Amino acid sequence: MAKQSVTVWLGTRKGTYAVESDVHRKKWTVRGPYHEGQDAYHVVADPRTPGSVYALLNSAWWGPMVSHSKDNGRKWSEVAPPMTPMSKDRTRGESGAVTPGPVVNLWHLTPGPANEPGSLFLGIDPASLFRSDDSGKSWTGLAGLNEHETRPKWNPGAGGMCLHTILLDPDRPKRMYAGISAAGVFRSDDGGEHWTPYNKGVVVSFQPEKRPVVGQCVHKIALDSGNSTTVYRQDHDGIYVSHNSAESWTRVGRPLETDFGFVVTAPAAMPGEALFAPLHGMARTGPNHQLQVYKWTDRTKKWRPTVHGKPWMGDLGMHREGLDSDTLDPAGIYLGTTTGNLFVSADGAKSWREVPYHFPSIHSVAVSSLSS
Repeated sequence: MAKQSVTVWLGTRKGTYAVESDVHRKKWTVRGPYHEGQDAYHVVADPRTPGSVYALLNSAWWGPMVSHSKDNGRKWSEVAPPMTPMSKDRTRGESGAVTPGPVVNLWHLTPGPANEPGSLFLGIDPASLFRSDDSGKSWTGLAGLNEHETRPKWNPGAGGMCLHTILLDPDRPKRMYAGISAAGVFRSDDGGEHWTPYNKGVVVSFQPEKRPVVGQCVHKIALDSGNSTTVYRQDHDGIYVSHNSAESWTRVGRPLETDFGFVVTAPAAMPGEALFAPLHGMARTGPNHQLQVYKWTDRTKKWRPTVHGKPWMGDLGMHREGLDSDTLDPAGIYLGTTTGNLFVSADGAKSWREVPYHFPSIHSVAVSSLSS
């Protein structure tokens, strides 16, 4: 019988870490840092190719870089990031020509479908989506989104105008989603050629028009693991759920003390449920100096706190990639904070433990499982 292991990939303020355990997820070992001293915004394994891992690095000195490992993160090599995306919101000359804008930061990478080896999708600032079909050796911008007719109405959030979420629908091969701050959620039904904004019902408190077509500051979205037409959404202005593939949204977070936040995950072993970690809006830390993870059950339309007993006290926050879950049953759930804590639940959020290692500020958490 194959031996299975779990690796939690952390992108931090000071490099990349691999945090490893067996399927019991009780004892952990730490490797790293790799990419020492660099901002690793997102680190993710490619499930189609065992041992393949990508890290998105952003350096004040060397600029944005894509780093690739073929041996589960022990050795890394640079692959080329996309160059100077064409953006319709850039300064135009009298001729109307579009001026290229530089890549500011690399934000999110999603490996393509299993039947398209080598395919990758990359989201950047200024909000643009790129595709590679050769494992990152070259990139092509998806003009249907990058030059969308609504683009002049997009604006940067506090973290910049970033395309930070890319989801592939597991049941509809041509359907994919993108989350952009601050523009909202977009969906393509033809593999990325054409895109439609889907933000109906989502309020924008910080603009004169409260329910625009675009302009929402979405922070993260996730597809339900049992029904991919159900989508969970954490926005600047609340927690929402859609039951029609994002075509309309209902706010469900109002019963909570606050429903501002950045993270959401929908574990594979918990269909019909999602987890969120709300924050105090101005401080970007847990309300009342205590961080809580809430579970939403879509069938009952009810919330339940999952952190019991001794609370997580202190001014803990997290970035939008700071929560992830594995594919095991019971589900493993992983929360990384801006103060370098990594909290783990190995039983579907019934209980939590902290990995006894203090990391640099954590930007991203992504889990992979391996068999050997």
